[in-house]
Amino acid sequence: MNQAAEQNREQAAPAANLLELQAVSKQFVKTLDSAARIANLFGAGMQQEVVHAVDEVSLGIKRGEVVGLVGESGCGKSTLGRMAVGLHSLTAGTRLWKGESLEQLDVAERRKKQLAIQMIFQDPYASLNPRMRVQDIVGEAPLVHGMVDASQQRDYVESLLQRVGLDGAMLRRFPHQFSGGQRARVGIARALAVKPEFLVCDEAVAALDVSIQAQVLNLFIKLRDELDLTYLFISHDLGVVRHLSDRVVIMYLGRIVESAAADTVFARANHPYTQALLASAPKLEVRRTEFFAVKGEIPSPLHPPSGCHFHPRCPHAMPRCKVEKPALKEVGAKHFSACHLNDGLA
Repeated sequence: MNQAAEQNREQAAPAANLLELQAVSKQFVKTLDSAARIANLFGAGMQQEVVHAVDEVSLGIKRGEVVGLVGESGCGKSTLGRMAVGLHSLTAGTRLWKGESLEQLDVAERRKKQLAIQMIFQDPYASLNPRMRVQDIVGEAPLVHGMVDASQQRDYVESLLQRVGLDGAMLRRFPHQFSGGQRARVGIARALAVKPEFLVCDEAVAALDVSIQAQVLNLFIKLRDELDLTYLFISHDLGVVRHLSDRVVIMYLGRIVESAAADTVFARANHPYTQALLASAPKLEVRRTEFFAVKGEIPSPLHPPSGCHFHPRCPHAMPRCKVEKPALKEVGAKHFSACHLNDGLA
């Protein structure tokens, strides 16, 4: 009985996060050049510029989960993805991999563990070296990290190309000899080459035609099932996110404003920004529909608004919104939103 009860408790316990970001922030600082420093000696009063790209974001992703990260251009979602994969250092906060802080490890150990976290970039052409053949583009990393030796590289790359839907005989081609959809598949094969557990997909299908997008999205779903992959899928396309994601996270000007299961977000969006995004999304309906755009422009991350970052564009803004940052609080079952309008909820 005790053993059975223990097994039931283990099954009922929530799964631990595979990757977790705890209150992470990223600031890009443009320091003053020599001319500006000299001008300051004469009273110019010039100051260094600080871009507040990510502002105290906390995000946990469980094994096997697909999390869609959505927001307008300039909201910091790509920066957050690069922080998750380790391409950007953290200005503040902690990054945990399987419960272990990566920043506290030595360089060699951190590099070894980060192999399990790979990124697929937005532009499949710019991210591929035009002077290298596919065999070297895909096979270089596993060769360097000792996963295969030189005699096995060709067969290994062929198997990866076949897994992503390409002919293995294409491994001697250069990137310019592929179509856009084929280059996207090469980028996926390169990410898979080091046998990752977690993939950050930064607008991975944004540059593709709609028909090719569907094929690549289905490939992502297939790879998830076959290889037990976990995704952070960054996109501005709500249709793509709805098709692929288990959970949707909405980001605005460096902060997460809403997070919930995909069905919940699209059926019962809580935050005014999420509601505006859904209202502005095009719909395939026979009847006449009216298009609602999100009013105003996203503020500059050089000088983000005080309080709630969305208050200059929010139709429900109150005086409190201008001075007090709203906390991300639970407004439903596993549904979180950062809005002062929720303070009256039980």
